[in-house]
Amino acid sequence: MSLSPYLTFGGTCRDAMNFYATCLGVEIEMISTFAGTPAEAHVPPEWRDKIMHASLPYRGTALMASDGMGPGEVRHEGFSVSVQATSIDDAERLFAALGAGGTVTMPLEETFWAARFGVLTDQFGVSWMVNLDLPM
Repeated sequence: MSLSPYLTFGGTCRDAMNFYATCLGVEIEMISTFAGTPAEAHVPPEWRDKIMHASLPYRGTALMASDGMGPGEVRHEGFSVSVQATSIDDAERLFAALGAGGTVTMPLEETFWAARFGVLTDQFGVSWMVNLDLPM
């Protein structure tokens, strides 16, 4: 069994997924709009080119997202996407990339449980935790 975060954006999914792909150093695996699908009839005409589903593979899991079913306020509250770094350099790179245009909640630093840990909210309002475990 695996768990994959599924984010909903209010019209900025394409931009967000392109940003995440760049930050994580991966390619978007799948991206489809409402246009040409049965869901097209259920969204406003101006929403047909918005993202119905997108998937971005990352280290054995996937970050998935959509624009939802039409315009409206989207609030990313009560969760964080946690990403496990492979080295201090990787943690620093991920934190800087994901934090571009966002807000740092907790600076990336050594903690009693991690070689590096930091929390930020990205430019799309999504909270991220970057973690690098202490060496065993």
